[in-house]
Parts: sequence; structure tokens; C-alpha cells
Amino acid sequence: MQIHTIMTAQADSIVLTHWVHQEVIDCLNGYGPVLVNQSRESLPQEELKARLAQARAVMVFMPDCVDAAFLDACPKLNIVAAALKGFDNIDVAACTKRNIWLSIVPDLLTLPTAELAIGLMIALGRNVLAGDSRIRHAAFKGWRPQLYGRGLYGSTVGILGLGAVGSAIARMLTPFGCTTLAYDQRPISQAESDSLRLTAAGSQEVLRRSDFLVAALPLNEGTYHFLDKEALAQVKEGAYLINVGRGSCIDEEAVAASLASGRLAGYSADVFAFEDWIRPDKPQYIPEKLLSERERTLFTPHLGSAVDSVRRAIAMEAAANIIDVFEGRRPRGAVNAVG
Repeated sequence: MQIHTIMTAQADSIVLTHWVHQEVIDCLNGYGPVLVNQSRESLPQEELKARLAQARAVMVFMPDCVDAAFLDACPKLNIVAAALKGFDNIDVAACTKRNIWLSIVPDLLTLPTAELAIGLMIALGRNVLAGDSRIRHAAFKGWRPQLYGRGLYGSTVGILGLGAVGSAIARMLTPFGCTTLAYDQRPISQAESDSLRLTAAGSQEVLRRSDFLVAALPLNEGTYHFLDKEALAQVKEGAYLINVGRGSCIDEEAVAASLASGRLAGYSADVFAFEDWIRPDKPQYIPEKLLSERERTLFTPHLGSAVDSVRRAIAMEAAANIIDVFEGRRPRGAVNAVG
């Protein structure tokens, strides 16, 4: 396998900020020098800026914060191709002002993220992580009447955010015989409710009735700390909360307090507030009070789309957006317009 290790800026280059499959690099090779980061970590900011100095295109990922300062480091840029669906870590107006395309990959992340949400619900409710720990760290002597949890089958599940991911979660719940409630910032039509076999409800009703509560919210001014101390006080006692949307949609300190009080029976998250680069007030870490709740929490490191074939397809689609621009076309995943 050929691994490219170009480290310094080159004219009309394509910068990939994070690891991708070799096929993606090969796809882009004919369009200019490809500056790759084939480690599994983010590049130091100074090194990234050096690579961007003469770039025509950059493929960005979840850890990247594309703001005015980022764009000022790459004055020749034509396109920011995000290997992402959500783009709250990218300043769209700053891209447009500089006549730079911004493209996303809108569909490929949906099903694996919804699948993970179902897995987290089952694992959290059935105490899978706590049970594994007992096996590994205690003298297991066989069955005992312990770790009684809650099954997903027949439960009431509330979905906060009925976008593509929320809708996919609702569809996947059908075989589990759940009563599914959903809240969204926009009105949910009767046709949509019928198709997804759910009941549209206000946010307070969803909080009050749900055994499992799944946050699949985008991050915007209306959803920041959507589940805060006051909202969590309305949650059904003994409910399980799962977050696969954006970390800052949930007040993590308030969740820790709700777990400590017993209001929440468990919390699982694939996303965390410290990842939300676009917010200047973002925390620097996950609250220790939350991490210390070892038997009532289950965390995954942003694995929503971490299926090998899916990540390959996402990066290939981002590469296709770059090629569109290089060949004089509007990128297929464009979210802005440039003149």
C-alpha cells in the first residue's frame, strides 16, 4: 500500500486534515499534490496552517473548527469539503464572504448513527457495561439476582429531534414494539407520524412519559442546553437518556446531578460538549462527576458513523465534492453559493 507523507505546503494542493482510506487519496492524486495526515490524531495547529498556505481544497472532519482565522491561513482555497453531515463547527458566512464553497455529506452518516443509538439504549438499559465489569473485576460465581435493568421492548421511547437521524431511529424501533413519541422544533405532520409509527408531542410531554429519551438534536441557539436542570427535573423518574446529536444540547453538569439524585437511571452519550468548537464557551473536558458514574453511564468516542465502509464512502463523497469544483461544477453537497 502506498502511503503519502507530504509534509510541507505545495502549490494548488489538497489538504486532508485527518486519516482517510488510501482509495480516497488515490482518487484525488490526479488533481494536485495531496497533503495527508495519516496518523490517527489531529495535526498541531501550526503544522496545519503551514500545510494550508497554498491549498486549493481542504477536507475537514469533526475536530476541525473552520472559522475566519482558519480561512485566513489558506488564501488560495476554493472549497472546504466537510466529511460531515452537521457543520456547526464551520462558519458558512466566512466561507461565502471569501468565495469559498462549503460542501457536506448529507446522508451517509444517518443509518449508522441511528443504529448506534439503538445499541446504546439496549446496552444502557440492560446494564451491559456494568455486567462486563463484574465479570472482569469480581469473582463471578454464576447467576445472581442483580443488575436488573429495563428492556427496550415495549418501552416508551421519546425522540428529541426528528431530522434524518431521529426518523431513522423511529423506523428501527418498530420491531421492538415501542410506544414512540417525538418532538421537533418544526411541526411534525400527521403523514410523517403515520409513516414513522409515532406520536408527535410537545417537549414536556416527551420528557414526562419516556422510559428512554434519545436526543438527536442539531446544535443551534434554540437547542443549546435544551436539556438543562429545569428540563431534567421534568424527566420521568428512572428514565434513561441517550445523546447522539450534539454534546452542547445537553447540560452535562445537570445530567451528573440528575444521576446522583436518582432522577435519571442512566446516561449514554456518543457526543460531548467539549467537541463543539464553534461555541467559545465550550468546556475543556467531560465533567468528572459524570465520568465517575461508572455503573450508570455508557460512553462511546463519537462512533456514530464509525463503520469502516461508511467512513470510506463519506470521505469518497467529500473527495467527489472537491473534484466537482476542480472540474468547474457546483459541488453536489454544497450548502452555500459563491459568485
